[in-house]
Amino acid sequence: MADITAAAVKDLRERSGAGMMDCKKALTETGGDMEAAVDWLRTKGLATAAKKSGRTAAEGLIGVVVDGKKGAAVEVNSETDFVSKNEQFQDFVRTVTGLALTTGDDIAALKATAYPSGGTVEEKLTANIATIGENQALRRARTVTVTQGAVVAYVHNAAAPGLGKIGVLVALEGDADVAKIEALGKQIAMHIAAAFPLALTADGIDPAIVEREAAIAREKNADKIAGKSDEVAARIINGPVEKFRRDNALLTQAFVIDGKTPIGDVVAQAAKEAGGTIALTDYVRFQLGEGIERETSDFAAEVAAASGVGAKG
Repeated sequence: MADITAAAVKDLRERSGAGMMDCKKALTETGGDMEAAVDWLRTKGLATAAKKSGRTAAEGLIGVVVDGKKGAAVEVNSETDFVSKNEQFQDFVRTVTGLALTTGDDIAALKATAYPSGGTVEEKLTANIATIGENQALRRARTVTVTQGAVVAYVHNAAAPGLGKIGVLVALEGDADVAKIEALGKQIAMHIAAAFPLALTADGIDPAIVEREAAIAREKNADKIAGKSDEVAARIINGPVEKFRRDNALLTQAFVIDGKTPIGDVVAQAAKEAGGTIALTDYVRFQLGEGIERETSDFAAEVAAASGVGAKG
């Protein structure tokens, strides 16, 4: 049996919102497998959703920038939050985000791009690691473009202009007044930061994620589908799965401002009021460290080991 640590229980509580004892039991039942434990809690009705992709598990900064009809978002990681406050690090993230407007989503191309002060982006990053004294990594980049309309950038709790831990870009295509499109874009960007959609449309959600939801629905409704035909069982399972798809696709999510209007309807209403066309065609939401698992350690044990306390002679 896996050793269930207090840190693991705490991690699961943060992901699931379930109680401490329920989290401990879930980890015990699943042999310490964190993802399986989340699913176990959900099948028991003790957690509403997995929060893995929303967790911040690394430090550094997200940079966002808009130039004309194009926007770019970049993530640069560091070992500690202290580095994100370093002016040298912030300047690097800001500069690289601007360069990403040209290189697009290709990280290899971005690393090979000439840095304004000399050398390449990758060489500058290596120099920063040496001078700042902490490991750093250029993790990812995304760009969005419109031919007509506006790309709007938003940073939640900005550490500096265009820099923070959650960065959003919204692409709105249309011939309506640009000022009105930008105002709408700011509201939608704030919604995206808060609601964390998984894709623009339901069909764009990763099939593996949808299948996972189906498996959870199947387990939760095991009593209801027992003895039922495949057709009836599929209808029972399909209900919660379709709700999940609606709740996690941007265009069908309920607008956080009123809690009921689908984002697609918000855009349509804004276009009608503006007397022109507006279409939400793309978005980017980068949250610092999402999907990265940070190693945890027993600080007291580390101090004891470093000082030789408890060592056998």
